[in-house]
Amino acid sequence: MSKAILNPTPTIIINADDFGLTESCNENISASFAHAIITSATLMANMQFFKEACQLARDNDFDKHLGLHFNLSYGSPLSSSIKRITKICDSNGQFNFGLARHAIFLPRATQHAILKELEQQWQACLDNGIQPTHIDSHQHIHNIIPIARIVATFAAKQGVPVRLARNVGKNVNAMKSIFKSILNAQITRHAPTPVRYACTPMDLLDGVAPTNSTIEIICHPIKLADGSLGDAYLPHGVSLVSVINAAYPNANKVSYSHFSG
Repeated sequence: MSKAILNPTPTIIINADDFGLTESCNENISASFAHAIITSATLMANMQFFKEACQLARDNDFDKHLGLHFNLSYGSPLSSSIKRITKICDSNGQFNFGLARHAIFLPRATQHAILKELEQQWQACLDNGIQPTHIDSHQHIHNIIPIARIVATFAAKQGVPVRLARNVGKNVNAMKSIFKSILNAQITRHAPTPVRYACTPMDLLDGVAPTNSTIEIICHPIKLADGSLGDAYLPHGVSLVSVINAAYPNANKVSYSHFSG
């Protein structure tokens, strides 16, 4: 008898990205917490609606279930040295991410600037009463190997995990699977995580739903026409909670804070 049959009930973390990006993102994520659709979210500390997001979290008692959504690709940086890195910022000092996704090494000045920006975004969370429980990133920039090393090393010092690279899905072929395994091994070598798989609601709708493990489901909640909540990457009109419940009707739903301490 397989291990999955012996213990078929998975533990799932349902994380909403982009908290603080826009007013509507904040409203949709707050509503998703209120309806127990998500268990966790990650903050964009350099965005206009970041402070509003922190206040919403404190007012609605989900401030202990937030991580940092590290951002190097949108808006204004919080640190100064990164503005001089032309592969990351434009001539106006705004993020304009241009590093190659297949990069293996980065110049020392670039590594230093990325670390300083990460420190500043983390500190912004602390300054607004949020102790992040984990780190992921906007547009998956921490899936670039040298950035993964920086983020995971920093996370280890803070005692928090880092999101794995998405390793479930119909488009994760053999070559992608090998790369993601190497990347995830590097991440977890520095910053151990209870999570074994990372996927999206669309992966679940496609029928790819791992069991007998801890899984992070990466969400981007949106409001549907009927007032319910969907996901930016699900087909139009499809309910987020219906997809999750269909894939995991009896799952143990937790946030990253469940594993802290």
